Amino acid sequence: MRLVDWSSLDAAGREQVLRRGTAAAGPEVSAGVAAILEQVRSCGDAALRELGLRYDGVAPDNLLVPEVEIRAAVASLPVELREAIAEAAGRIRAFHEAGMQQDYAVTTADGVECRRVVRPIRRVGLYVPAGSAPLPSTALMLGVPAQLAGCPEIVLCTPPGRDGRPDATVLAAAAECGITTVVVAGGAQAVAAMAYGTESVPRCDKIFGPGNAWVTEAKRQVSTAEGGPGVDLPAGPSEVVVIADRGADPEFVAADLLSQAEHGPDSQVLLLTDDPELARAAVAEVERQVEDLPRADIARKSLASSTAVVAPDLAEAFEISNDYAPEHLILALREPEEWLDRVERAGSVFLGDWSPETLGDYCSGTNHVLPTAGAARWTGGVNVASFQIAMTVQRVTPQGLATTGPCAVTLSEAEGLHAHQRAVTRRLQRLGSGGAP
Repeated sequence: MRLVDWSSLDAAGREQVLRRGTAAAGPEVSAGVAAILEQVRSCGDAALRELGLRYDGVAPDNLLVPEVEIRAAVASLPVELREAIAEAAGRIRAFHEAGMQQDYAVTTADGVECRRVVRPIRRVGLYVPAGSAPLPSTALMLGVPAQLAGCPEIVLCTPPGRDGRPDATVLAAAAECGITTVVVAGGAQAVAAMAYGTESVPRCDKIFGPGNAWVTEAKRQVSTAEGGPGVDLPAGPSEVVVIADRGADPEFVAADLLSQAEHGPDSQVLLLTDDPELARAAVAEVERQVEDLPRADIARKSLASSTAVVAPDLAEAFEISNDYAPEHLILALREPEEWLDRVERAGSVFLGDWSPETLGDYCSGTNHVLPTAGAARWTGGVNVASFQIAMTVQRVTPQGLATTGPCAVTLSEAEGLHAHQRAVTRRLQRLGSGGAP
């Protein structure tokens, strides 16, 4: 992890510091994903098995996990782990339930009522990664809001382990959310299966979930194709920014940086501070702590594209963070609440020394499926509304038409859309002639 002085960098140097490590992989990944999507579209289940063998080393005979196997997986887990899954699900449910959108109605003119009604998306696909580590927490983060939204059909795809079976903790998390359709498939091919449908996998209306650059690119490609599914957001390689002041604990700062660096070699972590001594101490602590990590090799690859930045002051540090728009932002500051208003763009914010990002990943209650690659500039994380459609409804009485119709006549005339106009004027004429409403 390198250490730089922000004031000494020119524009190109600053851009390089904030450049995501996956940016250069675009063309190769795009072409590879396109080939996988076409293979699944053309060959269905057979493609999933062949691609599973190629990328995961196994080709499951049964792509759909039987419900009896899901129940057996739950029973096989230690009681403590089962209880932790239920405990985390309870907090996630409580947080998301409190923010659910509601139907509402407004009378905008006499005789004109406009409503907004919420409906669940009919069939949603959830992708739960398990490449270098299974992520049952992601099954909860997606499954709980989908369940709260009332989605009639939920399909969950997750890669197999070396034995050809999905991870038992992922199955237990799925069961906690009432999910019974679990598909043993990972990577871009899983996204393709949910987007196009196969003999075993139902075609989904919207696809959710984080993943590596290949999964993220697959979501992008299927969502931009004609008739393709919707997708939640770009939730690719993990990233965290820590803004720390002189009073921050280097041990905690380093631990927070490494908690995201260990996700994958394409993850990125940034430290922003106004104190050079803290920056040097945190970098040294990162180097000490990484030696003890079981996933040290992965973390070191991530750290190679990560930076500790010494900014002129904390105000500038917040400007840098807002330009970067991180997935996770930790404010390791003495008065973090006082700085929160300075945060304009971030997927999830963690305030103070005792709010590790890890809690957000698992069990504080907020969602960990968050925008990456700068998408926090325009969207937030997954929530119940992500799994719903909001429709508007209007009911107009003859009096309401008489009140609002002339406005529509004037505006449609200005746009030269006379069929629009006559849909109103014909009714106004009927009312003016004393005809039945």
